[in-house]
Amino acid sequence: MKEDIIKARDTLINGGIILYPTDTIWGLGCDATNEDAVIRIFGIKNRQDKRQMLILVAGHEDIADFVEDVPEIAIDFIIAANRPLSIIFQNAINLAPSLIGQDRTIGIRVVKDEFCKELIREFGKPIISTSANTSGTPPPDSFAHIDDRIKESVDYIVNWRQDDLTPASPSDIIKFGEDGEIIKIR
Repeated sequence: MKEDIIKARDTLINGGIILYPTDTIWGLGCDATNEDAVIRIFGIKNRQDKRQMLILVAGHEDIADFVEDVPEIAIDFIIAANRPLSIIFQNAINLAPSLIGQDRTIGIRVVKDEFCKELIREFGKPIISTSANTSGTPPPDSFAHIDDRIKESVDYIVNWRQDDLTPASPSDIIKFGEDGEIIKIR
């Protein structure tokens, strides 16, 4: 695992795209602060509408570096979550411009997966997490189901967990309404 983390980190440092296992499904990732890399992922996914992508951080204390005001209730939800949870936050900052929604929102997930957590810590920045599929096709539930075109388009493919056939699914996604109500997106 350590060798994979070093190679993936070096790829991210150099502005590259990685294909990696997350705490949910296999994803495409890049430096969430690198505009060129983010735009390249949109191209790989053949995504025309520029729908937002999530970022992964290693700990809930990192969220404040990328969101102006972090609601305390969001931290409570993250700590209490028993499955992967992504939260859409208002007033995103310090990220690649095309990653931030027109409404200045960003989806963030604090990872619990040991590989992802260590990679993000080694890299020192958040990483994009978007499913390893082209727009309009179902996300892969394992490495074996990732389209070869996706594999050929990245700069580094992580070896860790490639043989894991445990079915995977995307995270839950929530956001908080103006009045503090919880809105379930997925």
